[in-house]
Amino acid sequence: MQWKRVSLIGVGLLGGSLGMALKQRRLAREVIGYVRRESAVAECLQAGAVDEATLDLARAVAGADLVVLCTPLGQMPALARAMAAALKRGAVVTDVGSVKAGVVRALEPVIARAGAFFVGSHPMAGNERSGVRAAHPDLFEGAVSVVTPTARTAPKALRQVRRLWRGVGCRLLELSPEEHDRLVSRSSHLPHVTAAALAALVLGPGRPPHQAALCATGFRDTTRVASGSPEMWRDIALANRRHLDRALQELVRHLEGVRTWLARGDGDALLKFFQMAKARRDAWCAGNASPSSE
Repeated sequence: MQWKRVSLIGVGLLGGSLGMALKQRRLAREVIGYVRRESAVAECLQAGAVDEATLDLARAVAGADLVVLCTPLGQMPALARAMAAALKRGAVVTDVGSVKAGVVRALEPVIARAGAFFVGSHPMAGNERSGVRAAHPDLFEGAVSVVTPTARTAPKALRQVRRLWRGVGCRLLELSPEEHDRLVSRSSHLPHVTAAALAALVLGPGRPPHQAALCATGFRDTTRVASGSPEMWRDIALANRRHLDRALQELVRHLEGVRTWLARGDGDALLKFFQMAKARRDAWCAGNASPSSE
C-alpha cells in the first residue's frame, strides 16, 4: 500500500533521509518538501529527497495523506498552527522530535481542530551532520523508532505511523510521551550535554597550543555528537529540562564517587567501576549490533 502524497516539513538530515527512503521503497507516489530557503529547493531536488520542494507551507501540505514535521522542536507549534487550515481532513501528522510530552500537548489539539490526527514519534537515528546533503536512504534501517500514542490517539492514525517507521526499516517501541522523555534524557540528551561540556573544557581558551594535538581517538569518539546542530540541541535541552536536570544530577553523583576514590587512592573501587562499565557496555553492544547514531 502506498500513500498518495507525503509532505515533509523540513528537509534536512532526517527529513531528507525519510524522503529518500519513501521514494526508494516506493512507499509514496509523491513526496513534497517544505523548506525555508530558495537555495534549498534545488538542493532537495538534486539530492533526490523529494519530488517537489516549496517555500509555501500551505502548498506543501495540501492534499497530503501523511505529514511529517522534521524541524527543530521549537519551530513545530508555530508550523502546526500555520499549516492547520490547509490540512486535508483525515490526514495523519507525526514528527521526528527528540522530546515528546510538550510536542504532543501542543500539537494534538491543533491538529484535531483541523480535522486531522496527530501521533508523536521519534526515530532514534541521525548523527552530528546536518542538511539534506548528509541524508541517505538507509539512515533508519535497524534503528528504534518510538511512537507515543495517548488516550486521544485514533487507532487508524496510529496504524499509519507504525507503518511509516516499519516501512523505512525501523524497529518499533511504544511509550507514553512522559516515559519517552524520562528515558531519553539519560540515553540521548545527557550524552550530548556531556560531550559539549568536554569540548568546552578541553578545547577552551587558555589551553596550551599542544592540548588539541593530544586529543586522539578517545576524545574524538566521546565528543562526536557535540558537532550537532546547536539550535536543535538548545530546543531539546529546554523542552526536556526537568528530566535532563535529574539525569545531570545522577551523573554528578557518579563523578563525585570517582573523585572520592581518587582522593583515597582506592584502586579496588576504581577497578570495579571500570569493570562494571565495560561489562554493561559490552553486553549492550552484543544485543545491539547496529546501534542508532543519535
